[in-house]
Amino acid sequence: MSKQAIMAGLDGDRTWRLADYVARGGYAALRKILTQPMTPDEVIAEVKLSGLRGRGGAGFPTGIKWGFMPKNYSGDKYVVCNSDEGEPGTFKDRDILRYNPHSLIEGMIIAGYAMGAKAGYNYIHGEIWSVYERCEEAIEEARAAGFLGDNILGSGFSFQLHNAHGYGAYICGEETALLESLEGKKGQPRFKPPFPASYGLYGKPTTINNTETFASVPYIIREGGQNFLEIGLPNNGGCKLFSVSGHVNNPGNFEVPLGTPFEVLLEMAGGMRGGKKLKAVIPGGSSAPVLPAEIIMNTNMDYDSIAKAGSMLGSGAVIVMDETVCMVRALERLSWFYHEESCGQCTPCREGTGWLYRVIHRIEHGQGRPEDLDLLLNVSDNISGRTICALGDAAAMPVKSFVTHFRAEFEHHIQHKQCLVGGKAHAHAKAA
Repeated sequence: MSKQAIMAGLDGDRTWRLADYVARGGYAALRKILTQPMTPDEVIAEVKLSGLRGRGGAGFPTGIKWGFMPKNYSGDKYVVCNSDEGEPGTFKDRDILRYNPHSLIEGMIIAGYAMGAKAGYNYIHGEIWSVYERCEEAIEEARAAGFLGDNILGSGFSFQLHNAHGYGAYICGEETALLESLEGKKGQPRFKPPFPASYGLYGKPTTINNTETFASVPYIIREGGQNFLEIGLPNNGGCKLFSVSGHVNNPGNFEVPLGTPFEVLLEMAGGMRGGKKLKAVIPGGSSAPVLPAEIIMNTNMDYDSIAKAGSMLGSGAVIVMDETVCMVRALERLSWFYHEESCGQCTPCREGTGWLYRVIHRIEHGQGRPEDLDLLLNVSDNISGRTICALGDAAAMPVKSFVTHFRAEFEHHIQHKQCLVGGKAHAHAKAA
């Protein structure tokens, strides 16, 4: 077979439909649980065995989360997929939806069976409309083939699935704000408790997982939880999609076993662009603490190793920065994002994110004061843990890590009114 033919066979734009998915083993897991059959408890036990942890950011064990759904509840229960991929640097979930949507659909149906839910919603980021349309087509294919809807495969089990689109609000990536948006209300986080497992969508028990999490389930059921676990590490089962961006030669999504050294992932992404030296990496999306090159180059890409290094695996968005990056300017841009995206519900976040951005902005533009660095740390500490959702922490953690690891660069900006990188006197600010 020619190289061109092989590449055509791997072209997700051509192989996303139902027939292609079934040809590579799709819906075999659903058939397995419905025709053997497996009990809901057996399905959850297999997911627990797999070591699958939530792929959206928190990394909570999926099987345990599924076990929170009340078993003896007689009313409606829901399964919700968080496809509201808004974390800067993250672009993996949209590729799953674009190139392999049936893996998500099958995973959500299996989840519905395991937790006794008869309906699910896939909340898709509103700025990827073409992906939403493709997911609509995939759902109709699954329904027409008898994999979705009433009496699936003649088993007596029914499950309905619906796509819903947001409008690009970052806050709706928080699970309870997502539920509010699904209900047609303003997307703002809810107080917890009660947690969604007891009071979720429309006040009914609800389980929410990330796109990649659900898409991992069919493999686990088809090949076994032990098989999935052994791909990765204990407590870090399976493969993980990493969205690598920034100063690399080959940015993109790379699926590797959890525990893969960062150095290997960097090589897969083509190495540093232009032969430049690595300076820092944000390993889990913009809200994760930054790690200097000397730390990340000796770190493996899994939840526990990244946490030990002082950051978070998060969504798996790996933002690579080379030696030319001004860390003050980079943090200014990140802080502006969180200031703009705060929903304003909590005072520490609403006011604190503005403080962070304005202080960093004045440092970057030659108006910083020596006491500003301690002020940034103080404001960050007064935001962290004092808000309804984690957006406040997401704004504070980058500030604390940038200032901690690159304090000398911030001090140089304040003292000399110019960048330490290249010695330019805020040429980028003047150009703007």
